[in-house]
Amino acid sequence: MTRKNKKTSSWTDVKKIINSFDKKELIGLVGDLYRLSTANKDFFHARFSIGVDPLKSYKRIIQNAIHPYLEDNETLDIERANDAIKHYSKAIDDPRGEAELMTFYVECGNNFTLSYGDIDEDFYDSLLSMYEKAIDVIIELPVNEQKAFIERLHEVMTSASGIGWGYYDGLCALYYKAFSADD
Repeated sequence: MTRKNKKTSSWTDVKKIINSFDKKELIGLVGDLYRLSTANKDFFHARFSIGVDPLKSYKRIIQNAIHPYLEDNETLDIERANDAIKHYSKAIDDPRGEAELMTFYVECGNNFTLSYGDIDEDFYDSLLSMYEKAIDVIIELPVNEQKAFIERLHEVMTSASGIGWGYYDGLCALYYKAFSADD
């Protein structure tokens, strides 16, 4: 007996069905997606700029993932923090918001180390990678929006003095490569 290969469903298949929906059916579908998960709600709130601070829920995710409260048996979840930034970026084209989340990520990770002590190389590699991504986004922002971010990145760098795994040296190298010493 020969097995037939089943075609894998794709966005094209879904799109064909959605194209047949009337407005009421489409709104019902979007409502179902909205209610399905907190991540979907966050996506819609960011996409449509609903609420006072569309970054708030993403910051909460980053805070809980990258600076967990060990006393409450919470654990680090770098992937979850990275995903929060990716999800925000997919929801809305907002480089300033991305810079805010990236900078916040590094601040949370740095503060985690300052609170609990030295972590490990993978943790610091993730912070350095995000620090570099933040710099890349920040230098593309209008000049009048860069100053506050540059100051925050400088504060992360200076507060990391004495942290191991090449973290402090990496921050210095990235910072001074991007921003001249006389900024």
